Parts: sequence; structure tokens; C-alpha cells
Amino acid sequence: MNITILGAGAIGSLWACRLANAGHSVSIWSHKPEKSDVSITLDDKNPNRFITNSVLQLKNADVILVTVKAWQVKGSISPLLSHLTQETIIVFMHNGMGVIEELPSTIDKHPVVLATTTHGAFKPDKHNVHHTGLGSTTLGGYNHLGHQCQFLSDVFDHALPSAHWSDSINTALWNKLAISCVINPLTAIHQCLNGDLLQEKYSTNVVQLVGEVSTVMKAENIEVCSEALLNTVHQVISATAKNHSSMQQDIQYKRATEIGYITGYLCKVAQRHRINVPTNQDLYSRIRTIEQSWS
Repeated sequence: MNITILGAGAIGSLWACRLANAGHSVSIWSHKPEKSDVSITLDDKNPNRFITNSVLQLKNADVILVTVKAWQVKGSISPLLSHLTQETIIVFMHNGMGVIEELPSTIDKHPVVLATTTHGAFKPDKHNVHHTGLGSTTLGGYNHLGHQCQFLSDVFDHALPSAHWSDSINTALWNKLAISCVINPLTAIHQCLNGDLLQEKYSTNVVQLVGEVSTVMKAENIEVCSEALLNTVHQVISATAKNHSSMQQDIQYKRATEIGYITGYLCKVAQRHRINVPTNQDLYSRIRTIEQSWS
């Protein structure tokens, strides 16, 4: 397939290399306007060379895989829509929720697929990326056309297992949101590794955060067991113990975070249901305060 990766950060670069190694024709679209090419090496193996910012590649794309930060999605995808055929499948793989609702209505002319992954990746520089944690990827249709793209799970699974299709992608997204609501703000505020959250001093916060998210999920008619969700959160923390979360790195390097689409989205939905989520609200306010202090 002809695949364009929108956003060559850690996850985007990981998928670019794995999809290219699986035999697909992969290009990259970055925020830099000029057309060029870039070499990316995955885990010290043979480097992959990618054409970047090619309008011709966009016009021929079967799939656009969007891996930019949640707050960058609208500004990144909107200028590209006029170059795409209506058959081009757009796969959104970003942290958080609430992004698609902000996009132009013309997005619905395309098959739209939502994806979430628990694979870990780290990009120390422009030309290298490391696969730092094995995980799984879930894909599901967002609109009517997107629901017809089940074959994509085989494409993604062949490139980077395991991947599977879900007819209830909203449940998978909410479960990922719950994990992000715990790991991202706590590691960002305390500037610690994911694994540090297993320490006793964080246990109360972790339990409170999961409990609040579970309550909101139930109000959204998402089937959830609080105890099982807490176990899942602990499993992810253990599996990514040596990783720095994306939000931890954003705060460390004074970059805008995705807090508005993670904890902020949860708080917004909670407010709609008149549910109090004080622990999440506190973390949201603290991250926003940190961001505002930079300006």
C-alpha cells in the first residue's frame, strides 16, 4: 500500500519503519514545508529512507496515518485534505479524545479509522528511533466508510504485531484514556519514570484517578470494572517501567502538552454528567499552571 505518515515523532517513526520493512511504500509529511528525504534507523538496524512532504505521494496515498500530538491534529490534517482522493483512508493514532469532533466536516467524505496503541517508542534524534516497549494496537471505524476497513488490522499486525480490529473502538479509546489520565499527568508533575508510580506514595492517587474515570465511563455506557481497570493500569506501568511518558518529556522540555485531550476531556465529560472528579481536576489545573508559567 501507499502510506503517508503525518508526524514523524517517536510513534510515527516507529510505524514508518515497520510498515516500510513490511513492504509498503511509505512517505512522511512533516511540519517543515520543503520537500526532501530523511533517513530513520530503527533499533540500530539498516536505515530506511523516506520521501518527505511530497504532494504526489499524498495524492496517491491509500492510507494517511496521523501520529501528531492531539492539539496538532486539526492544523496538520486540514491543509492536506484537498490533495487526497475520497478513497484515502485516514487513520488517527494520537493520545486523548475529542479531536475528531473539531475537524472540518469534509473529513467524513473519507473512510475514518481510529487507532490506539500501547507500543513504546523513543526518538533520541531526527535519524534514530527505538522500540522501547512491546504492546498492542486496536483499530476501529469512526464513520460508515471507516467500518468497512477491517482489513487494516492485518496490515498493521503484519508490520508490528499485535493489532486487531474492534467494532467497539470507543471502549478501547476510553480504556487508553484511563491509563493516560494516570500515567501522563503524574509522571509530568513529579518528573519521574512510569515505573516510579508503583511506589506506595502514589498508590492513593492512582486508585482515586482510576475510580473517577470508571465512574465517568459508566455514565457514558462504557462497560468497565474498576478493579480490572486498576489492574490494567498497574500492568501498563510495569510494562513501561523504564519509559518516560510523552507528557513528562513535554513538561521537561517546556512544550505544550496533550492535557486538554486527556484529563481535560475526561473533566469535560464528567461535567456534562454532573460527576465530580476532583483528583483529575487537580492534576489538570496543575499541568495548566506549569504550562502558563513558561509564558
